[in-house]
Amino acid sequence: MGIPFLQMAQIGAYVVRQRLSGRKKFPLVLMLEPLFRCNLACAGCGKIDYPDKILNQRLPLADCLDAIDECGAPVVVIAGGEPLLHKDLPQIVEGAIARRKFVTVCTNALLLEKHIDRYKPNRYFNWSIHLDGDKGMHDQSVCQTGVYDRALSALMLAKRKGFRVTINCTLFNNADAQRVAAFFDTVSALGIEGITVSPGYAYERAPDQQHFLNREKTKTLFRDIFSRGDKGRAWPFFQSKLFLDFLAGNRTYQCTPWGNPTRTVFGWQRPCYLLGEGYAATFRELMDETNWDSYGTGNYEKCADCMVHCGFEATAVEDAFKNPLHALGVALNGIRTQGEMTPDIPLEGQRPAEFVFSRHVENKLAEIVEAESSGERLSAAE
Repeated sequence: MGIPFLQMAQIGAYVVRQRLSGRKKFPLVLMLEPLFRCNLACAGCGKIDYPDKILNQRLPLADCLDAIDECGAPVVVIAGGEPLLHKDLPQIVEGAIARRKFVTVCTNALLLEKHIDRYKPNRYFNWSIHLDGDKGMHDQSVCQTGVYDRALSALMLAKRKGFRVTINCTLFNNADAQRVAAFFDTVSALGIEGITVSPGYAYERAPDQQHFLNREKTKTLFRDIFSRGDKGRAWPFFQSKLFLDFLAGNRTYQCTPWGNPTRTVFGWQRPCYLLGEGYAATFRELMDETNWDSYGTGNYEKCADCMVHCGFEATAVEDAFKNPLHALGVALNGIRTQGEMTPDIPLEGQRPAEFVFSRHVENKLAEIVEAESSGERLSAAE
């Protein structure tokens, strides 16, 4: 099925309005992380490595809705952590839909069967269920047996109840192309709306640092996968065809970090969903005061191997608007899986990585402790 026409049309109209207004930097997708807490501890995840006081934080409903209004992006992706742990998630979803935003909730689905009746099917809403391959691949990825079966059961329940359902799949350097292709065949046969696929990003705090893909291995892997599925046309990807073409090494893209701005319990995250190098108090501050040119492949060491959708999907969308015939050609002819790859961005001039994670954690902890102390003093005064 892939991305519905309504969604493509409304996002296209939004992009046209931004360009006609002269805006050069504008968001396409708000990445909303109302919490970091999760009920899994995946080896490749760098999102849950926080002290309990931070993992226990939740963005209030009002702050979530304010972020949606402040950002203005036509798509809202709610992630985490595990968003189903947030008690106000149904109201966040309803609020976003009421604003005519396309809402995706990314979930490991372990709590979906328990909470699904708190939600209503809507053409603006879909569940994106985390499945990193078949049963063996996924359970290994999430470091727990039985998760694949539970996620698949929840997926089928959501479909029976009339919800739009997609899956999101992250691949690492131990992925086998034939096995991934077979998995895509399996989930496509279930009648899901689409597949979001991405190479894993090398989070500096992830427990497992051995299985992240570099750019060369990413391109080789995706060419091998697409070659087994009619040049990628066999599967309903919930992504831009030009982004998939980029993954196969057929395009040289620089990322567009402001295309997917991220709001977390820390604030508006600089520069992107994957890198927490600093935080802004407001969306406007994020856009106006971030030194965007200091990040990205060739500019910053931490970005050297990144080819993740949240950085490059917006670039692909912009490319499709500038070169619609290129996009049409890939849609009709499929993704090229043979021949030379396009030259990559040179890395010689990139600045070295800065490791600032601990400082931000310490600052947030101090803020929490101060708030708790103020609350205790207020209670005592009353």
